Amino acid sequence: MMRKSLRPLLPLCLLAAAAAPWPAGAPKSHARQTQTAAPQPAPAPARDERLWKRALEIHRKAVVVDGHNDITEIMVDTGYDLATPSAGKYHTDLARLKQGGVTGQFFSVYVDRKYAAKERTPEQFLTEGGSARRALDLIDVVYRAAEKYPQDISMAYTADDIRRAKKQRKVAALLGVEGGHAIENSLSALREFYRLGVRYMTLTHNNTNSWADACCDEARHGGLSEFGREVVREMNRLGMFVDVSHVSDETMSDVLEVTTAPVIASHSSARVFSNHKRNIPDDLLRRIAKNGGVVMINFYPAFLDEKVRQAGLDRDARLKPQRDALSAQFGGDPKRLQEELQKLNAANPLPNTTLSMIVDHIDHVAKVAGVDHVGLGSDFDGIPFLPEGIRDVAELPHVTYELLRRGYSERDIRKILGGNLLRAFDEVERVARLPRRAISGEGSTRRLD
Repeated sequence: MMRKSLRPLLPLCLLAAAAAPWPAGAPKSHARQTQTAAPQPAPAPARDERLWKRALEIHRKAVVVDGHNDITEIMVDTGYDLATPSAGKYHTDLARLKQGGVTGQFFSVYVDRKYAAKERTPEQFLTEGGSARRALDLIDVVYRAAEKYPQDISMAYTADDIRRAKKQRKVAALLGVEGGHAIENSLSALREFYRLGVRYMTLTHNNTNSWADACCDEARHGGLSEFGREVVREMNRLGMFVDVSHVSDETMSDVLEVTTAPVIASHSSARVFSNHKRNIPDDLLRRIAKNGGVVMINFYPAFLDEKVRQAGLDRDARLKPQRDALSAQFGGDPKRLQEELQKLNAANPLPNTTLSMIVDHIDHVAKVAGVDHVGLGSDFDGIPFLPEGIRDVAELPHVTYELLRRGYSERDIRKILGGNLLRAFDEVERVARLPRRAISGEGSTRRLD
């Protein structure tokens, strides 16, 4: 995710060029307000209507699973009702989820690093709580939507629940915690999140936590600590995907050594096209394939296209004096600071890329890891703008069209759209001995020293 909360749209990683900071206004600095305006797209090439009709047929038949959507934060922080039409403001609403053919949607339980204990003052704990409370607020808002619109949304906890939702023509709502600090270093808390329906946890966000190194922060553990390894083992035992988006390469490598079940990268792309540490290098793509995991492609242009990433770095350097001045002027008013920084970004737009780059990443992962190991992890409503050719969740069939145009078979398209995630989910459940294991009684009591 990109945006995440009302934090100022400042560079998210102050790293060297290869690990470059996200362009300001990048993911998880989301436009809780209106989406950031991207450059006007060039006229699209004429569509092959016969091929488009075929793409729609395939898309309608497929189980379509999106690995990451951040509309949950907006729902909690603004009171947004998912059934309210929001085209042009947000990427997601209930009607467009159905229009886009989404069968399974992982709603992100994104816990900003500011909720971690070391970032909290006593007053903030009293008024806002910590990481676990923030996660509970986000989980609850998804349940509220499912209870309010039972004809359209059903909570999903297993792979079969997703398949059932497809038959019922509903959206299966799944939960993924983003940021391992949400468990507050407690395996008991991890188990309670599982009970509440969480079926993946992104081990870190961009911040290194007490037991795992992040992609875009200081490395403190050389990957996973011993407690971090215990977290992975407990997730395997429970039947929860280990999500390696946002972690460092060393952490990802350690996960792949420890895990006995398939992993996912819920919203990551291929580093070969954009040299950002949020993306996955080829050697780790191959190891994820051997693990049986799935890399779900992120739609953020700076993660898709090196020229967009570089333009973001250049803009960050050019605008730093103005951003510093705004921070000094409005530092006591976070909301106003956010607004002013967004105005500055809007006056200095980044170049964009195209939907074709999404499929370039799919192509690459399919070639390096195999077509059984790639999926979709849009990061809708966690990123400020999307590639030309896809404006929101309703336009997911455009990805199917481009796959078909490039010669992918219906069988392989259906794998990419959701079949691969279902296959991995089935295996995660098999490893966990789902019907037979006791959630707490067999759980590890190891504590972080």
